Amino acid sequence: MKKLITFLFVAGIALNVFAQDNAADTVPIYKRFPEVPPFTLRTVPDSMQFIKQDLKKNMATIIMIFSPDCEHCQRATRDLQAHAAELRKVQIVMASPLDYSIIEKFYKEYNIALYPNIIMGRDASYMLGSFYKITSFPSIFVYNKKGKFIEKFEGDVPFSKIVKVL
Repeated sequence: MKKLITFLFVAGIALNVFAQDNAADTVPIYKRFPEVPPFTLRTVPDSMQFIKQDLKKNMATIIMIFSPDCEHCQRATRDLQAHAAELRKVQIVMASPLDYSIIEKFYKEYNIALYPNIIMGRDASYMLGSFYKITSFPSIFVYNKKGKFIEKFEGDVPFSKIVKVL
């Protein structure tokens, strides 16, 4: 009996020691690492490479993962343009995993060239989508001037709400 109690005691301690705390697994990676993640985009319209290090320092950043053929994304882009004056001191990265030609068509259709603070490009490896574990388009991630995560928005969220968190 003494051996059984000792065994159960040791087994209980072992279970506690080797049990994994899954709480960290439930916290999204962008909250565990609250800085703008490393990324590489092929920009529209010039096919140049744009990486995290190309972002301007001391400037708030919005990362918008979108799909050009998504109605919600199209509506969000129009709303973004309607709030362009309020967002002129914010760098906006619009990234899509779709084919470059589709993104380019969207770029031209929405006259993105008129907005110098918007960088649009193709995330060919879907690095941003994987990092953020995107479940719907558009998904918008807001970072402050120090590059620290502030808030996430998904789906139809008016930019007036996004502007308020900046």
